[in-house]
Amino acid sequence: MKKGNVTQGNTAMNTENITEAARIVRAAQQIVALTGAGFSTPSGIPDFRGDGGLWLQEDPMAVASLSGFRNNPQRFFRWFQPLLDTLLSAQPNPAHLALNDLEHAGKMRAVITQNIDGLHQRAGSREVYELHGHVRSATCIVCHRQIPSDALLKHARRGEAMRCSCGGMFKPNVVLFEEELPQGLYWLAMHALEQCDVVLVAGTALEVFPVSSLPLIALERGARLVIVNKSSTHLDERADVVLRGDVAEILPAITATMADNQ
Repeated sequence: MKKGNVTQGNTAMNTENITEAARIVRAAQQIVALTGAGFSTPSGIPDFRGDGGLWLQEDPMAVASLSGFRNNPQRFFRWFQPLLDTLLSAQPNPAHLALNDLEHAGKMRAVITQNIDGLHQRAGSREVYELHGHVRSATCIVCHRQIPSDALLKHARRGEAMRCSCGGMFKPNVVLFEEELPQGLYWLAMHALEQCDVVLVAGTALEVFPVSSLPLIALERGARLVIVNKSSTHLDERADVVLRGDVAEILPAITATMADNQ
């Protein structure tokens, strides 16, 4: 199958490419998955950049940058509170469970995610690198004291900042604009990609730098590339298989095909 072969539409009509993706995944020794917002939209979590995305409603640099947080934390928490409630109530979808199945089959080395919802771990995945942070805890921006996010919730739900004993504000441990990615996790992600033989890009259009360039680490070492996403990416032409559609439909179809062909 030639590089960049793209299949669109319902998974029932994608049999050839799903079979090819299943063949690649079944033959893999170490898979690294790279996931984004499209992985969690089937769980009811809104996208940031797509049609109807959160950034169409707010200026991201004003509400979700480090300087914006420092200057107007109340605005940040008024915006963040409904999103936080959505994140905390969401449940893993079939795509999360499919990656967990691959881990149990001994195929999945690591999941690199841009999502902050923790759904990969709740689905059972153990090696997850959350490059954009998470909502399980918060850190004082002055003294760097950390607390569980539960302590922050009652303040966040009122659209208020929570102060540390040092006077600084607690910020959820999500990576805002103007902040660097967690360097330790980024190194682990790069190391995993240096060792893998298949990269599974799922639910991301690869638009956010530097995460968008991570698959190149594996491709330059000869790894195979499978892309599952509703829209195009800058790496489609370098992929072995591209499947257009909902990850919650396509990934379970791939794992089911693997099982059927064993």
